[in-house]
Amino acid sequence: MTQDHSAKIRKHGSRKHARVLTWNIHRAIGLDRRYDLARIIAAIQPHDPDIVALQEVDSRGHEPTALPLAKLKQVLGSHAAEARTIVAPDGHYGHVLISRWPLHDIRIHKLHASRRETRCAIEATIESPYGDIRVIAAHLGLRPHEIAPQLDIFRPLVEGQTGGLLMLGDFNDWHGRIRSSLTTLIPTHTTQKTFPSWRPMLNLDRIYCRPGKALIQSWAERDARRASDHLPVFADVDLSVMARVPVAPAPDRAGA
Repeated sequence: MTQDHSAKIRKHGSRKHARVLTWNIHRAIGLDRRYDLARIIAAIQPHDPDIVALQEVDSRGHEPTALPLAKLKQVLGSHAAEARTIVAPDGHYGHVLISRWPLHDIRIHKLHASRRETRCAIEATIESPYGDIRVIAAHLGLRPHEIAPQLDIFRPLVEGQTGGLLMLGDFNDWHGRIRSSLTTLIPTHTTQKTFPSWRPMLNLDRIYCRPGKALIQSWAERDARRASDHLPVFADVDLSVMARVPVAPAPDRAGA
């Protein structure tokens, strides 16, 4: 689906349909090996998303007046939560959740730590016009030894409540173990192949919805293939359906 077509659907669609995006932006370095955050923003803006999860957002080496998250918030939404997975003297690296609507009950969960990077999930509640929506944004590790420890912490986040849930991110699920583990908890997700962007073969980047009928349509944007090594995934989601699902009390979990 092209940008023009998806923008047209947005214009004529119901206001209760939120547009959701997940994208691993590869530090805003494209296939031409150039850093170009403006190119990332230009690829996103025509779709006018309401909820955005971006992975590999890197502020290291940038001037305080040119920090990526600040620029992204200016155009994508003023409400944001950030998981810093690498912290260095000249900045930090990680993933972010950005929303058009306020966020509350924000928790950052450490999933797995290594010498290279700490993997995290962002959990938050979005105050949408149609009710509160629980969201989990994640960037999981791809090494085999990381998968089991991550799932030990990640699965309880998904099964901790029975209400509506939006979950999105780069799951790095090269062999399907994560999909298999989560399928009984939240079976409906986007299926577009997103990696590598120039010849997509793997469904690493996903948007999950509970209940499944809330997911209206989804697509990977091929026009953005030069901006990153992953393709962005967009979905239109019926928030009114998600907000109506009864929510059971959540267990008391300590955020990291």
